[in-house]
Amino acid sequence: MFVRASQKRPRARLASRLMTYSRRNFIKTGAYALTLTGSMQTLLGAGRTAHAHPRPRPFRGYGELVADPKGILDLPKGFSYKILSPEGEAITPKIKVPASHDGMAAFRAGAHASWLVRNHEIAPDDVEEDGVAPIAPVPGATYDAEGTGGTTTLLVSRDRRVLQQRISLAGTVNNCGGGPTPWDTWLTCEEDDSVLAKPHGYIFEVDPVLGGNPQPIKALGRFEHEAISFDRRGRAYLTEDAGEPFGCIYRFLPRFPHGGCGSLHGGGVLAALSVHGVRGDLSLVQKPGTVLPVSWLRVPNPDPGKNDAKVREQVIALGATPIQKAEGTWVDPDGSIWFVSSYGGGPEAEDEEDRSAVAHGGQVWRYDPIKEKIELVLVFTPDSSFDGPDNITVSPYDYALACSDGEDEQWLFGINDEGETFPFAFNASGDDEFAGATFSADGDTLFVNIQGSPALTFAIQGPFGPRRR
Repeated sequence: MFVRASQKRPRARLASRLMTYSRRNFIKTGAYALTLTGSMQTLLGAGRTAHAHPRPRPFRGYGELVADPKGILDLPKGFSYKILSPEGEAITPKIKVPASHDGMAAFRAGAHASWLVRNHEIAPDDVEEDGVAPIAPVPGATYDAEGTGGTTTLLVSRDRRVLQQRISLAGTVNNCGGGPTPWDTWLTCEEDDSVLAKPHGYIFEVDPVLGGNPQPIKALGRFEHEAISFDRRGRAYLTEDAGEPFGCIYRFLPRFPHGGCGSLHGGGVLAALSVHGVRGDLSLVQKPGTVLPVSWLRVPNPDPGKNDAKVREQVIALGATPIQKAEGTWVDPDGSIWFVSSYGGGPEAEDEEDRSAVAHGGQVWRYDPIKEKIELVLVFTPDSSFDGPDNITVSPYDYALACSDGEDEQWLFGINDEGETFPFAFNASGDDEFAGATFSADGDTLFVNIQGSPALTFAIQGPFGPRRR
């Protein structure tokens, strides 16, 4: 979940106080911290070729971070950033770039350019209490006249110039995460199931070229959506970041898999994950390598009305497994689905809605759609240097890149195939989170947001190294 600094939820206080390395230590020493237990080898592809070739030494990062003289973004030596489309910049004489940059994906635009589709997590309270400007309505691409969030689309050249930018979807609320489709469109997720002039809590499709479709994909459910990914068969997997009760993991079997833009409106079956042997939330599983069979429980009413039981209430009553702060999800080259639990507050968490069975600093799970089993791959301990993994993407360079959602300092950090972490970027301007990390199709540019005030999008280039797949 990403929220403006003035609207952040109080973070649960873990039973043992979270410990973090200071920015000064990282800049001075370039140290990385072994903060995890488990292995990323399957995710990063090392396991696929280990029988044929010796596995290379794990990549341990790009060295120490260099303090940014502008006090904005610290990066390793040799890397540089350019700020794109900052909050408040003029799009037209009457329309400005909205606030709260969040989830995002890059799509190929010709030989070397990129389309960026970017969420804006703006709620009515942000407008009413903080004076944030709502996203301007767009003819033909506005869902609810009272909605305040939506998406913008940018066309960025290889040399990091914004060639075009526009509002591509309006009238939605709290557009937090999402995910790209197999047919290269963006699905933007509302992490808010309130009712304004129309009900919210839906997913909408945005074509990078043609713009957004203001018709919600109701078959994907009405709940507090976070992110979405697809397996090779065209089945969708959805995470839910919710409380009281916690959200769940869902699978959607479309009537027309791989059907292209608009095909998800054709309907399908939505079901929730039930993990066998877990009586309670998923924080109960703490040993990496634990493999558990699963089944899927069909959602009785995917599109509940205002007075109906919420989707998660329906399926938990049937035996679905809740998970605290279910955040990023993605698919690996082998077709497995990965998802993240950002943290577990533990039974002693200060806020009741944050209390999980066991405290942890983050979990990474892998689901095998063939064997119908999930595996706990990584656990961040409560005293991790980088706590609260949120959005995670797999780079073209054999490491994962995670946006942290920590209490104080905000990092963009790498995770190698041994489960070791290393710093890649530090928000030197404040405590607002990174969001929406995504690589250009050619791998030369990393795009990422800071959801600050003003919100910023960065295009980062540098000596990433040779692509390894």
